[in-house]
Amino acid sequence: MKIRIGTFNLFQFVEPPFSWYTKKEKFIPVEWEEKTTWIKNQIEKMNCDIIGFQEVFSKNALKELLLEKGFKYFKTIDKAKVDKKNELIYVSTTVALASKFPIKSLKKVDVDFSSLKKHNVEGFFKFAREPIKATIILPNQKEINFYVCHLKSNRENEFEYIFTKSDKLEDKLKKVEVALKNNYSLSLKQRLCEASSLYSNIKANKKPSILVCDLNDKEFSLTIDALTNKRYHEENLKKDDFLLLDAYSLHKIKVVNPHPEFKGVKRTPTSYFAGKGNVLDYIFVSKDFDKKNENAIGKVTSYEIFDEHLQKNQNGSLLNSDHAQIVCEIEINEE
Repeated sequence: MKIRIGTFNLFQFVEPPFSWYTKKEKFIPVEWEEKTTWIKNQIEKMNCDIIGFQEVFSKNALKELLLEKGFKYFKTIDKAKVDKKNELIYVSTTVALASKFPIKSLKKVDVDFSSLKKHNVEGFFKFAREPIKATIILPNQKEINFYVCHLKSNRENEFEYIFTKSDKLEDKLKKVEVALKNNYSLSLKQRLCEASSLYSNIKANKKPSILVCDLNDKEFSLTIDALTNKRYHEENLKKDDFLLLDAYSLHKIKVVNPHPEFKGVKRTPTSYFAGKGNVLDYIFVSKDFDKKNENAIGKVTSYEIFDEHLQKNQNGSLLNSDHAQIVCEIEINEE
């Protein structure tokens, strides 16, 4: 049995006559028709069984659209808030989950207060966007925990450091130490606390887990360590030990007729800012889906990036999306 998992940032999914953030930012009916038609076509291409969505304002419109595409089960855990002075203007956004398989339960992810202490956060704290944690029953009756999240936006300042594969965890921690201590990057601090809370929640449960997200942070970022790496949280560990794995790293990349000087496949960006491509959208899986694990219940068999619209226009369009859509296929072992 194979299941297909996707993550999809919808880029201001706001049904008219509603606006987002300011009164003038809204779609006219013909634009909304074009946007929703594009989303439906994209969902057909993705051919998923479960999808996590970001930037959901009009949840009922999305629920109807997805029902039309065969997704019987749809959940949000929060609702987009409207301006107190004008109820036609949304001032916050949410994430959503759509599944062709039954959703057994839905829970909030609690903030891990020990992570707030670790990151010197004082006062009230909450997720920028409330994440979803759902238990989904697969056709073989196995249960998985499925998380959908959209972490705090990246402010792209000089303290939002860019790391590479060669940077060790110790080096990253040392580089951000001053910025975090002196609150030079509150967005980074927020993301690290959000990622740490998700890590704690996943660690505490025993079910196979999948997390899809707009991480709002780059490949090799410290946010990924906070989300996935036990050593980020347990200082006594000498070696990296991952609770979650990037599904991209678990699939076999096919290279047809490589050039003699070929140095490997460069990862395709999922979003662009100021002409520079970044990987912001991810699918993470627990070791239950790593074929190297002898107790694995399945394995990642493919990883696809749907970025045709970004190839035409790197900035994307409000009439489609400013993010690529990611799909990962997992083959579940037969009993």
